[in-house]
Amino acid sequence: MSEELEFFKQVKKVYHLLLLLFSLFVIAGGALVYYMANPEFFNFNKATEVAVVVEELDPDRIENGIHVATGFVDAEGMMTVVRNCTACHSSKLILQNRMNADRWNATIKWMQQTQNLPDLGKNQEIIVNYLATNYPPVDTGRRPGLTNIDWYELD
Repeated sequence: MSEELEFFKQVKKVYHLLLLLFSLFVIAGGALVYYMANPEFFNFNKATEVAVVVEELDPDRIENGIHVATGFVDAEGMMTVVRNCTACHSSKLILQNRMNADRWNATIKWMQQTQNLPDLGKNQEIIVNYLATNYPPVDTGRRPGLTNIDWYELD
């Protein structure tokens, strides 16, 4: 009886092996048919080309009087500011500040003393003129006093 049981176990193993081989044959045959229909699908060495529309950003592009890359006002000296100032910090740091020429010069001097900013030479005057002209201090506080008002008496 045990010989028969051993025989059936061996037949079962052969059956499973044949079933596995048949399944692999069917899968490989299907892959071969698919490859014949779509050979590019299996070409893993070739980079897949994807059509993507990317707007090229010109670093010097000006739109509506504003330098697109930095947000600076397009005026004389702007590119000197871009080259000398935005190499170390964001243009937003400049845009949020508004100072007169003396304060811009003092800020540059502070950066030279504490932040290792090198001497700007003749560019400093160009930079300060640009900044003081386009980003001057803005008066804040109370509105100006009322004038030319027809006052009337309350009863």
